[in-house]
Amino acid sequence: MGNAQGTPRPSDGSSPAPSPAVAGQPCAAGFGSDDGGDCPVPEEYRGRHGVFNVYNQRIDDPGSPSPSSATSAEGPRGSSASTRAGGWFGWFRGGSSSSSSSSARGYGDVVIDPRNNMPTNPRQHMAPGQRRPISIDRQRSTIPKSGNGSTWVYPSPQMFYNSLVRKGKADDCTEDDMASVVAVHNGMNEDTWRRVLTWERLHRDECANPMLLRFRGRPDDWSPLAYARYLLSGGKDKPFDRHDWWIDRNGRQVRYVIDYYFDEAKAGTAGQFDLVVRPAADSAESVLDRVKMTVYVGCALVGIPCPITGNNSEIGSEARAPNTTE
Repeated sequence: MGNAQGTPRPSDGSSPAPSPAVAGQPCAAGFGSDDGGDCPVPEEYRGRHGVFNVYNQRIDDPGSPSPSSATSAEGPRGSSASTRAGGWFGWFRGGSSSSSSSSARGYGDVVIDPRNNMPTNPRQHMAPGQRRPISIDRQRSTIPKSGNGSTWVYPSPQMFYNSLVRKGKADDCTEDDMASVVAVHNGMNEDTWRRVLTWERLHRDECANPMLLRFRGRPDDWSPLAYARYLLSGGKDKPFDRHDWWIDRNGRQVRYVIDYYFDEAKAGTAGQFDLVVRPAADSAESVLDRVKMTVYVGCALVGIPCPITGNNSEIGSEARAPNTTE
Protein backbone atom coordinates (compact mmCIF):
# COMPACT_ATOMS: atom_id res chain seq x y z
CA MET A 1 0.00 0.00 0.00
CA GLY A 2 1.05 3.57 -0.44
CA ASN A 3 2.06 5.99 2.25
CA ALA A 4 1.28 9.67 2.49
CA GLN A 5 4.13 10.52 0.12
CA GLY A 6 2.83 8.18 -2.55
CA THR A 7 5.51 5.48 -2.23
CA PRO A 8 4.18 1.92 -2.26
CA ARG A 9 4.84 -0.41 0.63
CA PRO A 10 4.88 -4.16 0.08
CA SER A 11 2.23 -6.41 1.52
CA ASP A 12 2.10 -10.12 0.80
CA GLY A 13 0.28 -11.27 3.89
CA SER A 14 -3.26 -12.45 3.98
CA SER A 15 -5.72 -13.80 6.48
CA PRO A 16 -6.49 -17.52 6.23
CA ALA A 17 -8.47 -18.42 3.14
CA PRO A 18 -12.20 -18.88 3.65
CA SER A 19 -13.90 -22.23 3.50
CA PRO A 20 -14.01 -23.75 0.01
CA ALA A 21 -17.41 -25.30 0.66
CA VAL A 22 -19.08 -22.93 -1.75
CA ALA A 23 -19.96 -23.89 -5.29
CA GLY A 24 -20.57 -20.32 -6.34
CA GLN A 25 -18.46 -17.93 -8.34
CA PRO A 26 -14.94 -16.88 -7.31
CA CYS A 27 -14.65 -13.88 -5.05
CA ALA A 28 -14.33 -10.60 -6.91
CA ALA A 29 -13.69 -12.36 -10.19
CA GLY A 30 -14.89 -11.25 -13.57
CA PHE A 31 -15.02 -14.76 -14.99
CA GLY A 32 -17.48 -17.20 -13.54
CA SER A 33 -19.56 -14.34 -12.18
CA ASP A 34 -22.94 -12.90 -12.86
CA ASP A 35 -21.41 -9.55 -13.59
CA GLY A 36 -18.64 -8.20 -15.77
CA GLY A 37 -15.38 -6.47 -15.03
CA ASP A 38 -13.07 -3.95 -16.56
CA CYS A 39 -10.11 -4.17 -18.96
CA PRO A 40 -6.68 -4.73 -17.34
CA VAL A 41 -4.55 -2.34 -19.40
CA PRO A 42 -3.86 1.24 -18.30
CA GLU A 43 -5.55 3.84 -20.51
CA GLU A 44 -2.30 5.49 -21.54
CA TYR A 45 -1.26 2.17 -23.07
CA ARG A 46 -4.35 1.01 -24.91
CA GLY A 47 -6.67 3.97 -25.30
CA ARG A 48 -10.26 3.53 -24.31
CA HIS A 49 -9.77 -0.18 -23.64
CA GLY A 50 -7.21 0.76 -21.02
CA VAL A 51 -9.50 2.01 -18.26
CA PHE A 52 -11.02 -1.33 -17.37
CA ASN A 53 -10.07 -3.97 -14.83
CA VAL A 54 -10.85 -7.39 -16.26
CA TYR A 55 -11.22 -8.91 -12.83
CA ASN A 56 -14.06 -6.67 -11.69
CA GLN A 57 -12.03 -5.06 -8.94
CA ARG A 58 -12.49 -1.59 -7.51
CA ILE A 59 -9.70 0.70 -8.73
CA ASP A 60 -10.96 3.92 -7.17
CA ASP A 61 -10.03 5.93 -4.12
CA PRO A 62 -11.14 3.68 -1.23
CA GLY A 63 -11.39 6.63 1.13
CA SER A 64 -14.83 7.76 0.04
CA PRO A 65 -17.13 7.76 3.10
CA SER A 66 -20.41 7.66 1.22
CA PRO A 67 -22.22 4.38 1.93
CA SER A 68 -24.52 4.89 -1.01
CA SER A 69 -21.61 4.88 -3.44
CA ALA A 70 -19.41 2.36 -1.61
CA THR A 71 -19.10 -1.21 -2.74
CA SER A 72 -17.28 -4.39 -2.00
CA ALA A 73 -14.42 -5.52 -4.21
CA GLU A 74 -17.10 -5.68 -6.88
CA GLY A 75 -17.37 -1.96 -7.58
CA PRO A 76 -16.02 1.57 -7.05
CA ARG A 77 -16.60 4.23 -4.46
CA GLY A 78 -17.13 7.86 -5.20
CA SER A 79 -17.80 9.65 -8.44
CA SER A 80 -16.51 8.68 -11.86
CA ALA A 81 -14.32 11.77 -11.74
CA SER A 82 -12.56 10.58 -8.60
CA THR A 83 -12.24 7.12 -10.11
CA ARG A 84 -10.50 8.50 -13.18
CA ALA A 85 -8.26 10.62 -10.96
CA GLY A 86 -7.27 7.54 -8.99
CA GLY A 87 -6.82 5.46 -12.11
CA TRP A 88 -4.81 2.29 -12.19
CA PHE A 89 -2.11 3.58 -9.88
CA GLY A 90 -4.42 5.14 -7.33
CA TRP A 91 -3.30 2.51 -4.84
CA PHE A 92 -0.09 4.53 -4.32
CA ARG A 93 -2.23 6.77 -2.13
CA GLY A 94 -3.01 3.93 0.22
CA GLY A 95 -6.13 2.04 1.17
CA SER A 96 -7.09 -1.59 1.13
CA SER A 97 -9.42 -3.94 -0.59
CA SER A 98 -12.74 -4.51 1.03
CA SER A 99 -13.75 -7.82 2.49
CA SER A 100 -16.91 -9.87 2.53
CA SER A 101 -19.46 -9.52 5.26
CA SER A 102 -21.54 -12.32 6.71
CA SER A 103 -24.76 -11.24 5.01
CA ALA A 104 -25.84 -10.07 1.59
CA ARG A 105 -25.16 -6.43 0.79
CA GLY A 106 -26.90 -4.11 -1.59
CA TYR A 107 -25.39 -1.99 -4.33
CA GLY A 108 -28.21 0.12 -5.69
CA ASP A 109 -30.69 -2.45 -6.94
CA VAL A 110 -28.04 -5.18 -7.03
CA VAL A 111 -27.77 -7.65 -4.15
CA ILE A 112 -24.23 -8.86 -3.51
CA ASP A 113 -23.67 -12.44 -2.40
CA PRO A 114 -21.18 -12.40 0.53
CA ARG A 115 -19.75 -15.76 -0.57
CA ASN A 116 -18.21 -14.29 -3.70
CA ASN A 117 -18.79 -10.50 -3.61
CA MET A 118 -20.75 -10.73 -6.86
CA PRO A 119 -24.36 -9.95 -7.82
CA THR A 120 -26.74 -12.79 -7.07
CA ASN A 121 -28.53 -12.49 -10.44
CA PRO A 122 -27.17 -12.18 -13.99
CA ARG A 123 -27.33 -8.68 -15.50
CA GLN A 124 -27.98 -9.43 -19.16
CA HIS A 125 -30.46 -6.64 -19.89
CA MET A 126 -29.55 -3.54 -21.91
CA ALA A 127 -28.12 -0.78 -19.76
CA PRO A 128 -29.70 2.68 -19.53
CA GLY A 129 -28.54 4.77 -22.47
CA GLN A 130 -27.24 1.77 -24.40
CA ARG A 131 -27.57 2.49 -28.10
CA ARG A 132 -27.50 -1.00 -29.60
CA PRO A 133 -27.55 -4.62 -28.47
CA ILE A 134 -24.40 -6.31 -27.19
CA SER A 135 -23.79 -10.03 -27.24
CA ILE A 136 -25.07 -11.93 -24.21
CA ASP A 137 -23.14 -15.08 -25.09
CA ARG A 138 -20.93 -16.43 -22.32
CA GLN A 139 -17.89 -18.60 -22.91
CA ARG A 140 -16.92 -21.44 -20.63
CA SER A 141 -13.34 -21.37 -19.40
CA THR A 142 -10.94 -24.29 -19.09
CA ILE A 143 -10.49 -23.56 -15.38
CA PRO A 144 -12.01 -26.31 -13.22
CA LYS A 145 -14.34 -25.20 -10.46
CA SER A 146 -13.86 -26.78 -7.06
CA GLY A 147 -16.96 -28.43 -5.67
CA ASN A 148 -19.09 -29.47 -8.63
CA GLY A 149 -16.80 -30.72 -11.37
CA SER A 150 -17.64 -27.99 -13.89
CA THR A 151 -15.55 -25.06 -15.12
CA TRP A 152 -15.91 -21.35 -14.54
CA VAL A 153 -18.00 -19.35 -17.01
CA TYR A 154 -16.81 -16.00 -18.30
CA PRO A 155 -19.10 -12.94 -18.35
CA SER A 156 -20.75 -11.90 -21.58
CA PRO A 157 -19.94 -8.60 -23.31
CA GLN A 158 -23.33 -7.32 -22.10
CA MET A 159 -22.41 -8.14 -18.49
CA PHE A 160 -19.19 -6.20 -18.88
CA TYR A 161 -21.01 -3.20 -20.26
CA ASN A 162 -23.63 -3.29 -17.50
CA SER A 163 -20.87 -3.34 -14.93
CA LEU A 164 -19.18 -0.32 -16.48
CA VAL A 165 -22.43 1.62 -16.57
CA ARG A 166 -23.15 0.82 -12.94
CA LYS A 167 -19.64 1.93 -11.96
CA GLY A 168 -19.78 5.16 -13.93
CA LYS A 169 -17.10 4.11 -16.43
CA ALA A 170 -19.19 3.69 -19.56
CA ASP A 171 -18.15 7.10 -20.89
CA ASP A 172 -14.74 5.61 -21.63
CA CYS A 173 -15.99 2.83 -23.88
CA THR A 174 -18.58 1.97 -26.47
CA GLU A 175 -20.69 -1.08 -27.19
CA ASP A 176 -18.27 -1.96 -29.99
CA ASP A 177 -15.39 -2.20 -27.50
CA MET A 178 -16.90 -4.97 -25.44
CA ALA A 179 -15.96 -7.94 -27.62
CA SER A 180 -12.25 -7.10 -27.51
CA VAL A 181 -12.37 -6.21 -23.81
CA VAL A 182 -13.92 -9.57 -22.98
CA ALA A 183 -11.40 -11.36 -25.19
CA VAL A 184 -8.54 -9.78 -23.22
CA HIS A 185 -10.27 -10.65 -19.96
CA ASN A 186 -10.68 -14.29 -20.92
CA GLY A 187 -7.16 -14.63 -22.25
CA MET A 188 -5.64 -13.17 -19.10
CA ASN A 189 -7.46 -15.67 -16.91
CA GLU A 190 -6.54 -18.62 -19.11
CA ASP A 191 -2.88 -17.59 -19.15
CA THR A 192 -2.87 -17.15 -15.38
CA TRP A 193 -4.33 -20.60 -14.86
CA ARG A 194 -1.82 -22.16 -17.26
CA ARG A 195 1.00 -20.74 -15.16
CA VAL A 196 -0.59 -21.93 -11.93
CA LEU A 197 -0.75 -25.43 -13.42
CA THR A 198 2.98 -25.27 -14.18
CA TRP A 199 3.67 -24.73 -10.49
CA GLU A 200 1.19 -27.43 -9.54
CA ARG A 201 3.19 -29.94 -11.58
CA LEU A 202 5.60 -29.93 -8.64
CA HIS A 203 2.84 -31.75 -6.76
CA ARG A 204 1.36 -33.92 -9.48
CA ASP A 205 1.99 -37.08 -7.43
CA GLU A 206 -0.22 -35.62 -4.72
CA CYS A 207 -2.85 -34.00 -6.94
CA ALA A 208 -3.24 -34.57 -10.65
CA ASN A 209 -6.19 -32.20 -11.06
CA PRO A 210 -5.99 -29.00 -9.01
CA MET A 211 -9.03 -26.72 -9.08
CA LEU A 212 -9.72 -23.05 -8.49
CA LEU A 213 -11.56 -22.30 -5.25
CA ARG A 214 -11.75 -18.53 -5.50
CA PHE A 215 -9.59 -15.48 -5.98
CA ARG A 216 -9.40 -12.00 -4.64
CA GLY A 217 -8.21 -8.76 -6.18
CA ARG A 218 -5.76 -6.77 -4.07
CA PRO A 219 -4.90 -3.72 -6.19
CA ASP A 220 -4.09 -1.71 -3.06
CA ASP A 221 -1.45 -4.15 -1.81
CA TRP A 222 1.89 -4.55 -3.52
CA SER A 223 3.65 -7.86 -3.02
CA PRO A 224 7.26 -7.71 -1.77
CA LEU A 225 8.41 -8.96 -5.17
CA ALA A 226 6.50 -6.23 -6.99
CA TYR A 227 7.94 -3.62 -4.65
CA ALA A 228 11.48 -4.88 -5.24
CA ARG A 229 10.94 -4.86 -8.99
CA TYR A 230 9.62 -1.31 -8.76
CA LEU A 231 12.72 -0.14 -6.86
CA LEU A 232 15.19 -1.96 -9.11
CA SER A 233 13.59 -0.41 -12.19
CA GLY A 234 13.93 3.07 -10.77
CA GLY A 235 10.19 3.37 -10.31
CA LYS A 236 9.35 2.53 -13.91
CA ASP A 237 8.14 -1.06 -13.55
CA LYS A 238 4.72 -0.90 -11.90
CA PRO A 239 2.16 -3.71 -11.71
CA PHE A 240 -1.28 -2.66 -12.86
CA ASP A 241 -3.00 -5.29 -10.72
CA ARG A 242 -2.46 -8.03 -8.18
CA HIS A 243 -4.54 -11.09 -7.39
CA ASP A 244 -4.46 -13.88 -4.87
CA TRP A 245 -5.78 -17.22 -6.11
CA TRP A 246 -6.73 -20.11 -3.82
CA ILE A 247 -6.23 -23.57 -5.32
CA ASP A 248 -7.85 -26.78 -4.14
CA ARG A 249 -5.03 -29.31 -4.00
CA ASN A 250 -6.77 -32.50 -2.91
CA GLY A 251 -8.71 -30.65 -0.23
CA ARG A 252 -5.85 -28.38 0.83
CA GLN A 253 -6.07 -24.67 0.10
CA VAL A 254 -2.92 -23.24 -1.48
CA ARG A 255 -2.65 -19.52 -2.13
CA TYR A 256 -0.93 -18.06 -5.18
CA VAL A 257 0.12 -14.44 -5.71
CA ILE A 258 -0.07 -12.98 -9.22
CA ASP A 259 1.34 -9.60 -10.24
CA TYR A 260 0.21 -8.24 -13.61
CA TYR A 261 2.43 -5.97 -15.71
CA PHE A 262 2.00 -4.33 -19.10
CA ASP A 263 4.94 -3.75 -21.46
CA GLU A 264 4.24 -0.66 -23.55
CA ALA A 265 7.02 -1.55 -25.99
CA LYS A 266 5.21 -4.82 -26.82
CA ALA A 267 1.69 -3.40 -27.00
CA GLY A 268 -0.50 -5.32 -29.40
CA THR A 269 1.64 -8.47 -29.29
CA ALA A 270 1.41 -11.72 -27.36
CA GLY A 271 4.17 -10.48 -25.06
CA GLN A 272 2.46 -7.29 -23.94
CA PHE A 273 1.44 -8.76 -20.58
CA ASP A 274 3.87 -10.07 -17.99
CA LEU A 275 2.27 -12.36 -15.42
CA VAL A 276 4.40 -13.09 -12.37
CA VAL A 277 2.80 -16.15 -10.79
CA ARG A 278 4.11 -17.97 -7.71
CA PRO A 279 2.81 -19.69 -4.56
CA ALA A 280 2.51 -17.35 -1.60
CA ALA A 281 5.17 -17.82 1.06
CA ASP A 282 2.58 -19.11 3.53
CA SER A 283 4.37 -22.36 4.34
CA ALA A 284 7.76 -24.03 4.20
CA GLU A 285 6.44 -26.15 1.35
CA SER A 286 5.61 -23.11 -0.77
CA VAL A 287 8.99 -21.53 -0.06
CA LEU A 288 10.68 -24.77 -1.11
CA ASP A 289 8.58 -24.78 -4.28
CA ARG A 290 9.93 -21.33 -5.11
CA VAL A 291 13.50 -22.56 -4.64
CA LYS A 292 12.87 -25.61 -6.82
CA MET A 293 11.30 -23.56 -9.60
CA THR A 294 14.19 -21.10 -9.54
CA VAL A 295 16.59 -24.00 -10.08
CA TYR A 296 14.43 -25.55 -12.80
CA VAL A 297 14.09 -22.30 -14.71
CA GLY A 298 17.78 -21.51 -14.37
CA CYS A 299 18.78 -24.90 -15.73
CA ALA A 300 16.32 -24.61 -18.61
CA LEU A 301 17.69 -21.16 -19.39
CA VAL A 302 21.28 -22.34 -19.81
CA GLY A 303 20.30 -25.74 -21.23
CA ILE A 304 21.81 -28.01 -18.59
CA PRO A 305 20.26 -30.95 -16.73
CA CYS A 306 18.62 -30.15 -13.45
CA PRO A 307 20.92 -30.98 -10.49
CA ILE A 308 17.88 -32.05 -8.46
CA THR A 309 16.48 -34.60 -10.90
CA GLY A 310 19.39 -35.12 -13.29
CA ASN A 311 17.02 -34.61 -16.21
CA ASN A 312 16.26 -31.74 -18.53
CA SER A 313 13.76 -29.54 -16.76
CA GLU A 314 10.46 -29.64 -18.61
CA ILE A 315 8.85 -27.68 -15.80
CA GLY A 316 11.49 -24.98 -16.06
CA SER A 317 11.01 -24.71 -19.82
CA GLU A 318 7.27 -24.53 -19.34
CA ALA A 319 7.64 -21.78 -16.73
CA ARG A 320 9.76 -19.75 -19.17
CA ALA A 321 7.14 -19.94 -21.92
CA PRO A 322 5.96 -16.50 -23.08
CA ASN A 323 2.56 -15.07 -22.30
CA THR A 324 -0.13 -15.65 -24.89
CA THR A 325 -2.65 -12.89 -24.24
CA GLU A 326 -3.00 -10.26 -26.98
